[in-house]
Amino acid sequence: MNTALIANLRAQCGGPRDGALLRFSLGNALLGTGEAAAAAEELRRAVAFDPGYSAAWKLLGKACLAMDDRDNAAEAWRQGIEAARQRGDKQAEKEMTVFLRRLEKP
Repeated sequence: MNTALIANLRAQCGGPRDGALLRFSLGNALLGTGEAAAAAEELRRAVAFDPGYSAAWKLLGKACLAMDDRDNAAEAWRQGIEAARQRGDKQAEKEMTVFLRRLEKP
């Protein structure tokens, strides 16, 4: 199922429907199959399309953490917190604040 979904989403990349939501969906599907590096790449594209997409920042942080890239995970969550604040997305802001706090604990 995920293989077919990933193939379908990849087929749409570069076309008229390409954008933050498509790249987020592809990144989410890739992360679900354990392909954290490929997921992070697509999620970076999602936030390039829409820097205010807090859900993409949150998932990018998770993808980075799955690769044991703590510095980039923290940076993604910091940017995501700012994006969430600007959009008034209190839930995403709270979640990423908790993730960041846990990551920064000694």
